[in-house]
Amino acid sequence: MQSGCIPPHLVSRLVELGHVEEVELWAGRGEWFCAQEWARLLAGQGREEQALAVLTPYVATGWWTAVRATAELLESWGRADEAIALSRSRMEAGHPQALQFHARLLARHGRGDEAFDLLRPHIHDWSLAAALTDVADDAGRDDEAAALLAAQIPDEHRCDGPWCCRGLDLDTAIGLLATIRERQGRIDDAIALLRTRDNNSLNNQDQLADLLARQGRTEELHAYAATEPLGHAARRLAELLEERGDVEGAIAVYRHAGDASVCPGNVAVDLAQLLSRHGRVDEAVEVMRALADAPGGAEDWIVDMLCTLYADQGRPQDGLAYLDALKARRGEEEWELFWIRLPLMAACDRVDEAVEQTSYHPEGGTSYAVSHVARLLAGAGRLEEAVAALEPHSSANSHDLAGYLIDLGRVERAVVVLQQHSPKPPPPSPGPWHDSPPF
Repeated sequence: MQSGCIPPHLVSRLVELGHVEEVELWAGRGEWFCAQEWARLLAGQGREEQALAVLTPYVATGWWTAVRATAELLESWGRADEAIALSRSRMEAGHPQALQFHARLLARHGRGDEAFDLLRPHIHDWSLAAALTDVADDAGRDDEAAALLAAQIPDEHRCDGPWCCRGLDLDTAIGLLATIRERQGRIDDAIALLRTRDNNSLNNQDQLADLLARQGRTEELHAYAATEPLGHAARRLAELLEERGDVEGAIAVYRHAGDASVCPGNVAVDLAQLLSRHGRVDEAVEVMRALADAPGGAEDWIVDMLCTLYADQGRPQDGLAYLDALKARRGEEEWELFWIRLPLMAACDRVDEAVEQTSYHPEGGTSYAVSHVARLLAGAGRLEEAVAALEPHSSANSHDLAGYLIDLGRVERAVVVLQQHSPKPPPPSPGPWHDSPPF
């Protein structure tokens, strides 16, 4: 969670504002992100051994994050053998993430067979199976990897819950095998495999749609997008058409998908972003306005998108008017919608009024509300006031407060704020049952 320390973005700000000596100082006092940045700066000056000396105390603890970062630095300097030796030491010590990293490192440096053999016994672990699929390409052992994966796909089995197949689940095995088949040029086999999966969508992407797009199988992608309910295939098709210059075709895909998708809001946002990219902001506003005005459509993220479009057009007053009308219809304005009006008011040079209205809101005194107020003040160049607003809530807003303090040149105070730790909760009361968990 990057709590109790100087986080990466503030380390970068210290460097940008010329406080490099502070970064060097705290690199030697247990601040990992300072050490990482200071090592990078030293390496950029050709002082590689000094950079390694900065990281050595962290590596000596056995902490994997430090070991990995140091190995990556060594590799980037062309010292792959040292990186391999370092990652091997943690792998042999049994660190759960070291094996995958070490194997991939070996494969990148011409030792694919060795990497494959290390991973082969761990085919039942989904992350190591994914690494084995990648390493097989470098090792020239796609057929062997495919056989291992195929053996993990039981005939006519479908998981009935997320914990049905522990480790390498059926859908993951199919997806990895399809990756190999595509790499081998067996495109039809890869497509057929993916069509057997219950769900090809993961992390807001769809593997089958991506494969069809890569292979230029536009007609098949059209047909798939018409039936895929989440809208991920429609997005990939629209992206493909946009890349080819067919903006109208991409728009039509989104409009058709929105009628059938179980996530029409997501499709509408994709369409609005497409229209906005091509200078058709008025149409984008119409799309989002229609969505927000539909029954149950005025969710905070949808209203935020609509008001952002108004602001981008230089029409913050229209955004405020919409929020006022929405408040009048509902008779109240919960915080999730209230905060959207604050940057719009600032764009109308009404910062003081925005701050005053926030103080009247039922949630205006909370730490999250104060962070919005501080952002308004800082945006208006009123950093001292932003700091004063955040000071009573420093624990919950330590990163924001420290950032403003750094901008004011108060680095020591910023570090104190960042290094403060939240008090531990009291131990649970005796007895087998508790009203709240002890963490």
